[in-house]
Amino acid sequence: MPVPETLRADCGNCFGLCCVALTFARSADFAIDKAAGEPCVNLQDDYRCGIHQKLRGAGFPGCTVYDCFGAGQKLSKLAGVSWREQPGQEMFAALPIMRQLHELLWYLTDAEQRPETAPIRAELRQSLRHVEGLTLQPVLDVDLAKERSSVNELLVRTSELVRGKQSKKKERRGADLVGARLGKADLSRANLRGAYLIAADLAGADLRLADLIGADLRDCDLRGADLTGALFVTQSQVNAAQGDSSTRIPASLLRPTHWQ
Repeated sequence: MPVPETLRADCGNCFGLCCVALTFARSADFAIDKAAGEPCVNLQDDYRCGIHQKLRGAGFPGCTVYDCFGAGQKLSKLAGVSWREQPGQEMFAALPIMRQLHELLWYLTDAEQRPETAPIRAELRQSLRHVEGLTLQPVLDVDLAKERSSVNELLVRTSELVRGKQSKKKERRGADLVGARLGKADLSRANLRGAYLIAADLAGADLRLADLIGADLRDCDLRGADLTGALFVTQSQVNAAQGDSSTRIPASLLRPTHWQ
């Protein structure tokens, strides 16, 4: 799907908010502990990462997985001045909320552009306008639970329209598939919403038009898998997975640089 540039992270027009606002815990994902509101040691004066090209090798793979959906540059533009020029606590608190609103816009954009959603397109467009409007006002007052619930109803209907009626074996919503061996499995049009696919073997699997919203794909083997047309896939999900040059991903996503 064509994705508005406003929903893609643009670090060049952001005050490095994710490098300051978020908490790092020393682990396999982060080489250091960092408190929320404390600038990362790798953040430069120009708000760019000093080790961006070697984050994984330097012990920061968690940074390569994170995607703000364009929330960082939106907040930076709205604020006009950085957290270095004025206290940034409100900007830092707003980042996770703005990110979730932009994530909803990503899903709604995906849904609105599907030919199968013609019956609910007017509702999708209305929801898109509503959520976009929320991002242009102080977001700290937004009732996220209410907004997510309202959008989710439309996304569920979208999934049903796109995937059609499927057999029970393809209804795997929230399934625990951690480490599952599903290489070359036919999961086309499957409902994998919220499924736990951590370190699962999906090499060569058919995931065309599958619903993958909220699925945990950390270290999932997607080498040779086909995700053409898969519903609601995000950059964070593919960044967290393992793939290769033969992995087919939705056109809206960028191929992760660590995939071989």
